[in-house]
Amino acid sequence: MATAQPMAARPQTRMVRLTLEQERAQHAWDRSARYGEAHAKFAKGLPALIMNSGLMQVLAFCEEKGRKESQRHVGEVATDLRAWLHSRFPDKIASAEFESFMNALMSADPRSYQAITAEAFAWLRWLRQMASARVG
Repeated sequence: MATAQPMAARPQTRMVRLTLEQERAQHAWDRSARYGEAHAKFAKGLPALIMNSGLMQVLAFCEEKGRKESQRHVGEVATDLRAWLHSRFPDKIASAEFESFMNALMSADPRSYQAITAEAFAWLRWLRQMASARVG
């Protein structure tokens, strides 16, 4: 006859579901692992750029700047932002690839575009902190 294990000895198999804030933090932490000082500095200024110019304009700017070897960090941060937004809005954004992403934003209704922009700010709040913590 088998004896039951006491409750404390049983392995925990229950999965803990992360909150959206925890998911943002985890994604930002993972992405910032390969960042340097230039990445962290750019991440700090990115929300202000988006506020002043708009998400699409800033992503286009980042794509162009990121093609230069000396500005590679700009493109890498923008790529990470697009990846996060794609994961949060897969029904609105079919791909994180630049051209497809931009086409999705251009065809998004105003409410969706606003939600995507708000999510960009929410993720960037975490990225700014995580990148600075890793670098500094």
